[in-house]
Amino acid sequence: MSSVKEHAQNVLLGSYSSSRFPKSLFGTFLGFTEMDNKGFHSASLSSFHSSTSDEDMVEITDATLDFTMSDDVPPIDQEMAEGFTAYNGNGLHGTSNVMDFLEVPGVGTYEDFNTIDWVREKSRDRDRHREILSKSKESPWALLHSVSDAFSGWLLMLLIGLSAGSLAGLIDISSHWMTDLKDGICVEWFWFNHEQCCWKSDNVTFENRNICPEWRNWSQIIIGRSEGAFPYILDYIMYILWALLFSLLAVLLVRNFAPYACGSGIPEIKTILSGFIIRGYLGKWTLIIKTMTLVLAVSSGLSLGKEGPLIHVACCCGNILCHLFTKYRKNEAKRREVLSAAAAAGVSVAFGAPIGGVLFSLEEVSYYFPLKTLWRSFFAALVAAFTLRSINPFGNSRLVLFYVEFHAPWHLLELIPFILLGIFGGLWGAFFIRGNIAWCRKRKTTKLGRYPVAEVLVVTAITAVISFPNDYTRTSSSELISELFNDCGLLDSSKLCDYNNDFNSTNVGNLPDRSARSGVYTALWQLSLALIFKAVITIFTFGMKVPSGLFIPSMAVGAIMGRLMGVCMEQLAFYHHDWPIFKGWCSQGADCITPGLYAMVGAAACLGGATRMTVSLVVIMFELTGGLEYIVPLMAAAMTSKWVADALGRESVYDAHIRLNGYPFLEAKEEFSHKTLAMDVMRPRRNDPTLTVITQDSLTVADIEATITETTYSGFPVVVSRESQRLVGFVLRRDLIISIESARKKQDGIVSSSRIYFTEHTPPQPPTAPPSLKLRSIMDLSPFTITDQTPMEIVVDIFRKLGLRQCLVTHNGRLLGIITKKDVLKHIAQMANQDPDSILFN
Repeated sequence: MSSVKEHAQNVLLGSYSSSRFPKSLFGTFLGFTEMDNKGFHSASLSSFHSSTSDEDMVEITDATLDFTMSDDVPPIDQEMAEGFTAYNGNGLHGTSNVMDFLEVPGVGTYEDFNTIDWVREKSRDRDRHREILSKSKESPWALLHSVSDAFSGWLLMLLIGLSAGSLAGLIDISSHWMTDLKDGICVEWFWFNHEQCCWKSDNVTFENRNICPEWRNWSQIIIGRSEGAFPYILDYIMYILWALLFSLLAVLLVRNFAPYACGSGIPEIKTILSGFIIRGYLGKWTLIIKTMTLVLAVSSGLSLGKEGPLIHVACCCGNILCHLFTKYRKNEAKRREVLSAAAAAGVSVAFGAPIGGVLFSLEEVSYYFPLKTLWRSFFAALVAAFTLRSINPFGNSRLVLFYVEFHAPWHLLELIPFILLGIFGGLWGAFFIRGNIAWCRKRKTTKLGRYPVAEVLVVTAITAVISFPNDYTRTSSSELISELFNDCGLLDSSKLCDYNNDFNSTNVGNLPDRSARSGVYTALWQLSLALIFKAVITIFTFGMKVPSGLFIPSMAVGAIMGRLMGVCMEQLAFYHHDWPIFKGWCSQGADCITPGLYAMVGAAACLGGATRMTVSLVVIMFELTGGLEYIVPLMAAAMTSKWVADALGRESVYDAHIRLNGYPFLEAKEEFSHKTLAMDVMRPRRNDPTLTVITQDSLTVADIEATITETTYSGFPVVVSRESQRLVGFVLRRDLIISIESARKKQDGIVSSSRIYFTEHTPPQPPTAPPSLKLRSIMDLSPFTITDQTPMEIVVDIFRKLGLRQCLVTHNGRLLGIITKKDVLKHIAQMANQDPDSILFN
């Protein structure tokens, strides 16, 4: 049992032993049959509803785990005590004669690492909406409440957009300043980064606009000079020390205060949006620590980006702001609609791409995306982009750092190198996923996972030592991509723009192809080394215990490859314009090839190869760069990279990490084509003990408590009698425990011999009998049922589209067995020749 606990801990917390997090994890959820808690006693009952935080006290094998992050998210359990009774199992509108157990704190809510009941949550929301509409005609105040309830969703989107945009602006400004801090400081205005410092200077020329007396390297500050070997070595050492300091602070903050703040967060957000609950993952501690450590991690120079973590940050904002509105605070399904919109706002501020953000949420992360959520996602992305634009973190009056203006159109024959870039992107994406998953698996299964701080420091040291000598690895990945996308003009001083300008032209905006000088060839060698380094080091960086995004590193690899190919094509066109491939559209002295366009296409190809995005990727790229004219090259590269990557492995990097971590995610994009039946998957199997059921009117409190103590199931079918096996409903273990404990405390006369009824009417009792306990209100009267001959492909579709936790199997109207989401996931894994025990934190 201890090995199971340790592995469960490794899955979510990466072997952290922080005192602020549980030493074990609740290895299942309500939709699953097996639970780890073997014991049931009255002392543990209060743990289900006496918590003062969003992390419940969870009983596992007679031990109590205290999730002590006590103020992370306001408790749902306390809110349930306020009287939300719309759904009580009695046809959604019934009432209990003795005691309404839906008003008991904890009934109808979910434990940590459990899945939600989408059907029940949507039913509760519909009933709440009907009640508000029916009361709106009674008084002006009720009408005002109805209007405010309808408007609350849009107000929540406004707040999410404002908070996400503000935090993104803060992160961008801080990371730029701290990145430049590794090289030096602005002595006159220390709060300015290098670029802003020289903007303010009066002693700067346009050709040397990044050199000004106000900005000083560390060698100038320490020894007063910057020329020579010793100042270079001193700057080298300071660069490494600053990088190590930033990464050390990041990993220590994550380990000690918010272990959930590591990584990109997108695999976990996909899992949460599918209905799974991970308490604290979107809490305020995670938000605060992730915002701080994201700045530190990016500034350290590690091969990671801030775009993926910004989606996590935006979802944290959405989850926290949900608690301001009752209908989102009390309904997990409605809250997930908000989180889908928040993810769109996160992409909007990460890339300055509001439309791409909506499409990304729809294509990649959302599990349930109704039309209303589409509109609200669009509004949230719009507000977030407007907020970021108002802050203007890049100082260029634009939303993004990569805005480009290419002057030459592309030619049809250029689709050949564009497709070649797509092939490269697919190959690199598949190579990266396999390498990164192998390294992460090694981290989880060996002693490496016990030393996250040492791992981060070693990778940071290697990155800093190799990066400093090369101008294209020393600079931040965002600035590198911006330079690679750039279309060289006459006044550009970059080595990539070192061309022979021996021509007469007054149109400086449309320069002809020119011959390269030594600076370009030097840049090509440096870029080739940077390509190899970034392609390899990203494998070991993504997944470490610091916030780490994959978008920017992937785009950097692709942009380098694209720029290399673009320069080669440009020089071929210049020296061999009479070749058949160039004849007719590229004459001497014409502007034929745009290397920056190749960099943009390569960036899209590599990002698509790793993430398998298509539509949202193309839209993000043209919003990111302003290159609306180049949609067709982007589409060709994105589709080619996806086809090539899919041929080598079907999973995106996020799906691969979901499977590696054993998250209970039922992928909606995959098809189930095996000819198996429900009877092949349901439990109990042959030679297994019979299905444990509860009868509707013949058991006492002691009988129910004995059933709970002797079994580990998270729910029980309710039948008319054990002989007939006619199904009445389904009741959850958690609701039973909480209701019985509450009745013992608050309802007079309830003892172990009290009879429990799930019927609509309680039969007359003998005068000497103790009071009975009616629990019909906590029972689901409409559990989903199928027959034992139902094909599993239909069952899988039902679980995907309805978000079921379990369904009951019948034969000729008699209850036969049960299929849970865990059973479906294990069966899919078995059919794919994978280890079924890898599912669900085993």
